[in-house]
Amino acid sequence: MNAISLEAFWKGFHVSRFEVLSDTERLVILEPVPDEFPRCAQCGEACGLVHERTVRRIRERDLLDQRLWLEVPLRRVECLRCGRGMERVEWLAPRRRLTRRMEAWLEALVQLLPIAHVSRLTGVHWSTIKDIDRRRLEAAHGGFDATGVRRLLMDEFALHTGHRYATVVTDADSLRVLWVGEGRSREAVRPFFELLGPQCAHIEAVAMDMNSAFDLEVRAHCPQAEVVYDLFHVVAKFGREVVDRVRVDHANALRHDKPARKVVKRSRWLLLRNRGNLNDEQIIKLDELLAANLPLATVYLLKTSLKELWYAPTAWSAFKRWRTWYRLCLESGLAPAIQFAKRLKGYLRGIFASARFRLNTSVLEGINNRIKVIKRMAYGYRDSTYFFLKIKAAFPGKA
Repeated sequence: MNAISLEAFWKGFHVSRFEVLSDTERLVILEPVPDEFPRCAQCGEACGLVHERTVRRIRERDLLDQRLWLEVPLRRVECLRCGRGMERVEWLAPRRRLTRRMEAWLEALVQLLPIAHVSRLTGVHWSTIKDIDRRRLEAAHGGFDATGVRRLLMDEFALHTGHRYATVVTDADSLRVLWVGEGRSREAVRPFFELLGPQCAHIEAVAMDMNSAFDLEVRAHCPQAEVVYDLFHVVAKFGREVVDRVRVDHANALRHDKPARKVVKRSRWLLLRNRGNLNDEQIIKLDELLAANLPLATVYLLKTSLKELWYAPTAWSAFKRWRTWYRLCLESGLAPAIQFAKRLKGYLRGIFASARFRLNTSVLEGINNRIKVIKRMAYGYRDSTYFFLKIKAAFPGKA
């Protein structure tokens, strides 16, 4: 490849000479094309008056196994229309030390690899790569558009250790992340509804966990919307507060029978996981455990029948299932189950609403898992705004 063909990459300049900086780096010294006037960066008009000339070293995209640097003379021109300013260079953005080709390459790499890895691969500082990626994300996902949205999913996820959380709101139909904000209080989620504005009147249903802050804020801004409590969160809460409590109490009661106590203590995931997700060996162990322990068998059956409330064909059918389930809890004689059932009575409308609006945040649980992967790939994010843009980019919605 000769110098004439290389010049096509740097319009308005020609190659003066090459220099070897090291075994892996090369320097290309450019000069302006003679008899070609520089153009104003703002209006694009040719300018004959040059105020000053500076030389800037710029990083170009790698050539084979060589890192390529450019030494570019840039002129500060006197434009009769815009005044004094730098000349326009098509392949170089204003005030940048990376060519547009280099920036495009970094944009592509950072969508596949963590910033730290891209930095080691290219030799560009991680903060520079982050700024490039952030500009790309802001251009594509920085705005807010909820046109046509009728149903929402709201959930929270851990932002940092130390009980710091963020809230994510998704369009239930397109599965597009509409908004992500730090915190999970009413004040934290209120900006979303303020952005939603008049569109609040068109929201029909919102699926969420039993978070009173979400519930109250939805009812304040979208009073006509139906709140739907999510199956996954309620059953998970039953597992933590009832199944785990009964299992621990039963294990403590077996303190004099160490082999049996060991089996009960190690049965947590057998009891909490869906039977369909267990292999043959685990199913046998589960059946043996339930056959030998009546309290565990009772709460396991209660957990299974609790799910049927969300699969009722009508709200009336869901109510009849609830009455049966509530009676079973009271008759079980297990204090954790009785307490949970009594607390759940305050959330019945949101549970019965699932018969009309088949919404659940299991999709959001998948989104939360993806968020964890994004966070883990980057070893965590110190810039929450940038992290939220990455989340929105990962979930642009179905076409």
